[in-house]
Amino acid sequence: MEAFVVALQSVWNDSGFSAFTMGNAIMMLVGIILLYLAIGKGFEPLLLSPIAFGCLLANVPKTGFEDQPGVMQVILYGINHEIFPPLIFLGVGAMTDFGPLIANPKTLLLGAAAQAGVFISLLGAMMLGFTVQEASAIGIIGGADGPTAIYLAAKMAPNLLGAIAVAAYSYMSLVPLIQPPIMKLCTTEADRKIVMAQLRPVTRFEKIVFPIATTIVISLLLPPVCSLIGML
Repeated sequence: MEAFVVALQSVWNDSGFSAFTMGNAIMMLVGIILLYLAIGKGFEPLLLSPIAFGCLLANVPKTGFEDQPGVMQVILYGINHEIFPPLIFLGVGAMTDFGPLIANPKTLLLGAAAQAGVFISLLGAMMLGFTVQEASAIGIIGGADGPTAIYLAAKMAPNLLGAIAVAAYSYMSLVPLIQPPIMKLCTTEADRKIVMAQLRPVTRFEKIVFPIATTIVISLLLPPVCSLIGML
């Protein structure tokens, strides 16, 4: 009987339950909620599903990821050596149609206005006691730019890389849930019923020249981001 008790105790000590904390439970609950939103509600499943499942795996104690990360080492290598952020930009660029922007350049102001979120987040992070480098990495989240947030965090605040990546992509995935009440608050019913005029057709020449010219100009202004812009 004593041997059986010792065996049970050994099994318990070797299991993850013995090191399971309230923090693990809370983060697993967050992962389950994100999975529900991704699968049940269809909110950006390609983004939220891997983030949520990774959240579950990362909070299982005694997996050995801290000492022997295994395949996770490959992922970390890709992030630290600027492989994955440009690849993400490549995918984003392949799915992006610049036609509406070329046809109506005034919409560029909307994108420029979004960068105000960067400075608001930067100041907020500094007020909370983060260093300038950490606050800069956190501030990029305010621009709703996941790959750039990961890229800058790996450079300036690698200790916050995981938290910044999860925060950036989680909130961007929840935009369909966050935007509607804000849009209703900022517009009237009459505004929302306005019929948008059809934009002019964009020529093939314009679609080819625009990304080339943009890449050259931005790369000359900010050489360190050349790989990101080039892949986009």
